[in-house]
Amino acid sequence: MPLITLFSAPKPFTHPHIATIQRNAIRSWTLLPDVEVILLGEETGMAEAARELGVKHIPNVKRNDNGTPLISSMFQLARENSNSELLCIINADILLMPDFVEAARTSHLLRDKYVLVSQRWDLDVTQPLDFSPGWQNRLRSTAYSQGQLHRPAGSDFFLFPQSCYTEIPAFTIGRAGWDNWMIYKARREGWAVIDCTPSVMIVHQNHDYSHLPEGKPHYQHPETNENIRLAGGQANIRYTILDATHQLVDGKLTFPKINSARLARRLELFLRSLFFFLPENTLENLVRPRRWKKRIQKLLKRR
Repeated sequence: MPLITLFSAPKPFTHPHIATIQRNAIRSWTLLPDVEVILLGEETGMAEAARELGVKHIPNVKRNDNGTPLISSMFQLARENSNSELLCIINADILLMPDFVEAARTSHLLRDKYVLVSQRWDLDVTQPLDFSPGWQNRLRSTAYSQGQLHRPAGSDFFLFPQSCYTEIPAFTIGRAGWDNWMIYKARREGWAVIDCTPSVMIVHQNHDYSHLPEGKPHYQHPETNENIRLAGGQANIRYTILDATHQLVDGKLTFPKINSARLARRLELFLRSLFFFLPENTLENLVRPRRWKKRIQKLLKRR
């Protein structure tokens, strides 16, 4: 029985670049030890890609009225078709290496209930990757020299024990808000939110948004508004990796070091708790002015 079940709802394999980076990503997953892979949905080319890459394919994902797969259905199908101790929802453009599995094993030994997250490295990839021996070292070297560490906003995977996230709102995949809610939910339940960025390199293969309606980014679509509503409002989708309770460093859990961004976030949470009675729009203007970040950066420089 594998330790981890990775599950994902890839985009259609019709756009040449999207098809290439998705095959790259899924291939990297299949090379990991102690991992199984489930692809969810019936998008064009998915069944063929699943057979080609030797992974499980489950087509019957529930969708909203616009035909977009629902996160709740994805979680349900992953649970019903996996005996792994750990589940991980992941975007189909993310390359993983064995350090990901090691981080999962370590976290599982240190905590009973948690969610594992990480910042990603953004890299332009336009061709099928060479997965011959040494590919991990080559990928790391290329990411360090040509890629860029993404800011701690937006998450491309969430790894957690089977006992966590047993109930999920009917979020739509590929739209904004649901990933932030995952961190909010963990914090609210008192689970550890473990940022494994210091121990793991995950690589995001850059792409455009031509696969989405009108080519708009995910956060500009009406379905994002529905995700925000299901999440409980704007405040609950403000959670990012900056809200991690722990970091995984050298096989141990530590508390994240305070920097200007984390200090600004703590101030925001304090103000939200203090002025909870204000209307949402007023509260947003109060707790998220840009000047707070500048003021905190000046204070830190004076130390």
